[in-house]
Amino acid sequence: MSRQAPRTPRTPEQLAARQGVAVGVATAAYGVSFGALAVAAGLDIWQACVLSLFMFTGGSQFALVGVLASGGIASAPAAIASAVLLGSRNTAYGMRMKPVVGRGWPRDVAAAWLTIDESVAVALAQKTATASRTGFWVTGLVVYIGWNLTTFAGALIGDLLGDTRAYGLDAAAAAAFLGLLWPRLRRKQALVVAGGAMVVAAVLLPFAPSGVPVIAAALVAVLVGVTNWFGTRDGAAVS
Repeated sequence: MSRQAPRTPRTPEQLAARQGVAVGVATAAYGVSFGALAVAAGLDIWQACVLSLFMFTGGSQFALVGVLASGGIASAPAAIASAVLLGSRNTAYGMRMKPVVGRGWPRDVAAAWLTIDESVAVALAQKTATASRTGFWVTGLVVYIGWNLTTFAGALIGDLLGDTRAYGLDAAAAAAFLGLLWPRLRRKQALVVAGGAMVVAAVLLPFAPSGVPVIAAALVAVLVGVTNWFGTRDGAAVS
């Protein structure tokens, strides 16, 4: 019996692309839920699809249709405000991703469109600059294409799906994030940020407007970073 040739180790770029596809597929599947909820909230199929094409930030999209569903067209100003508040975190993401995406205005424009939670998370999980760039673009493109396709499918199916949370699509996206986050929780400072953000978001979620818990949780990381709590003077975290 002949021996199989040893497998060539994957490069950091290949691993980043693989992570990007996995996270992108898991996240895009959740677009079915948005499409169904958007139609249930009173939007037409084309309106739901236009939101995904041009708004393309899942949290803000769900905030928008959630407020519309509860208050109808009269709640449109509140719905827009909630969506803008939740989407404002992408501004911080954009500043962090500027050195990652590469140079040139075409890339800047495309990167602005694809700068979302998932693409940033995969990019930051990599160990080299090239792998970070690969992870960002692969994740962003997979999510964008898949999210728009599944939004259309969900809008077509609409109420036939029933409660889309029963399919576990929301859990799939959360599990993908946890898989990226887990290897980074080896240092005390990272654990403090994760634990503090979780507590703040959980406390605010029952009564705060959509978007506020996310922004408040992000401020935990800002506070810990500025004060360098649980870190050394040179910025290295204490194990």
